[in-house]
Amino acid sequence: MARRILIGVVKSDRMNTSRRVEIERFVRHPKYTKIVRRKTVCHVHDEENQSHLGDKVEIEESRPISKLKRWRLVRIVEKSKEVGATEVRSNVQAS
Repeated sequence: MARRILIGVVKSDRMNTSRRVEIERFVRHPKYTKIVRRKTVCHVHDEENQSHLGDKVEIEESRPISKLKRWRLVRIVEKSKEVGATEVRSNVQAS
């Protein structure tokens, strides 16, 4: 069976070797037929801590790694355009 591959945006990189990735999709409402945004949250295993907040990443389904982690980071599709996103957060934590 083929493993699913999805593309999403890193929304949290606070955990060591773990990332919280949101995958956004559009669904038509059954009654009102308006297109509605929905998002799925996946906990992803990132062994080398490569990805950071705001990065667009490609993830692949895998065996259960922990209680919540069922996905692995394949590659970083696009780095975050926000310069120093992790530096700003670390300065706030230090204060």
